Amino acid sequence: MFRLIVACFMMQVTCVWAEEAQPLQADLAVEMQVQRLSEELRCLVCQNQTLADSHSDLALDLKREVREMATKGMTDEAIVDYLVARYGDFVRYRPALKSSTVLLWFGPFALLLAGGIGLFIQLRRRQAMTTDEPLSAEEARKVDELLDKES
Repeated sequence: MFRLIVACFMMQVTCVWAEEAQPLQADLAVEMQVQRLSEELRCLVCQNQTLADSHSDLALDLKREVREMATKGMTDEAIVDYLVARYGDFVRYRPALKSSTVLLWFGPFALLLAGGIGLFIQLRRRQAMTTDEPLSAEEARKVDELLDKES
């Protein structure tokens, strides 16, 4: 029982000492710039996460590198240009629109448009195949017989 009381006391003490995490830099402008850039740059390991979302070692190293460049006073564009020169366009989470990325930007819309056109053509063909012709005398007689049997 004594051990239980001591354990509860120790847990209470740690809760009292807990504080909010302080930013790595005292300069709030640098931290805002690092956060903004971390949301625009891709983690090269995770590939589907931004640097802000990823906890991989490489992502932490890239954030540290971005922080160092921001501390030196580099602009957002200069930092992104440096990282693109070093790692390629893949480091951008939203790649720039240029000739090598046109398919990436407009490909999904082109596929959606092609699917819509294909569906429209298929529905028109199906409509042309089904025509409303009146029943022949023999068919009308058979329908009447079937309906008479049912009632």
